[in-house]
Amino acid sequence: MLEELAAVITRHGGDMWSDTAVPRQRLVTLDKVEAPLDLLYEPMLCFIVQGSKSSVAGERSWTTGSGEVFLNSLVLPVTATFEEMPYRCAVLRLDGGRLAELLLELDPELDPEPEPVPDGTKHPALPALPGPGLTGPVTAPMTPEITDAVTRWVRLLDTPQDIRALAGRFEMEILYRLLGTALGPTLRHYTLTDSPAARIRTAARWICARFAEPLTVEEIAATAHMSTASLHRNFKAATGMSPLRFQKHLRLQEARRLLLADDTTAAQVAEKVGYVSATQFNREYRRTYGLPPGQHTARLRDRLTDAATHPA
Repeated sequence: MLEELAAVITRHGGDMWSDTAVPRQRLVTLDKVEAPLDLLYEPMLCFIVQGSKSSVAGERSWTTGSGEVFLNSLVLPVTATFEEMPYRCAVLRLDGGRLAELLLELDPELDPEPEPVPDGTKHPALPALPGPGLTGPVTAPMTPEITDAVTRWVRLLDTPQDIRALAGRFEMEILYRLLGTALGPTLRHYTLTDSPAARIRTAARWICARFAEPLTVEEIAATAHMSTASLHRNFKAATGMSPLRFQKHLRLQEARRLLLADDTTAAQVAEKVGYVSATQFNREYRRTYGLPPGQHTARLRDRLTDAATHPA
């Protein structure tokens, strides 16, 4: 079943990452990547069909491989290394509204913010959530039922006339199947609007929208409606880094992108991404990527040129 799904992804996948005509669907097709990639994960489910990838976010790291589904529930800057090639993956962007709709359909009496009952569970029909729901990335095996549902969802690209009628139904089936896996508690918690996890998601999005601005922990905590101590503790539990380190990662990722895409100097890029001191930018860039900005950019361009000239 995984081979069939890999073939469909290969047939419809574009250049590395490609959005499709199916709502919230993205296909990943990679055959040769030599250097680690800076990526900004969004709330999503990744169904890894072929190959494997290791990801690092702050102090946290994990590896996902063929036959696994990976859930990320918040915006998260990571460094990804593709360990095994070729790599094929189908991505479903999380939609909290559709997930809440499914949960209410399964249990119409479900309170959006269920109160704990005496035995500590959140609701008689649901298992207890793990801690505050700040588990960060979670993985689980793709069962035959999940693989079948994802395959039918991706194969809609073979019959575009069926997308409007069936895409939403297949998406709901996928989410339904996942609720019965280790991802279930995190998926249920994703629908809560006033939980520590939801507040951390709000803070992460807020930082992403303002990463080039001078931010303070107090401002971020106020946005999340948390104390600074609670913000720091919960933010690090979810992302593997402090809020300000999260901002720094976003700045350096954008700086790397600008250096590769534009004919500009490191000093100009440093100013664009919010650094007051070019010296501090050079120091932090080198600490993160192992080389000064100019040398690192030249090396990356050489690799990209070589990959384009000698494709796998």
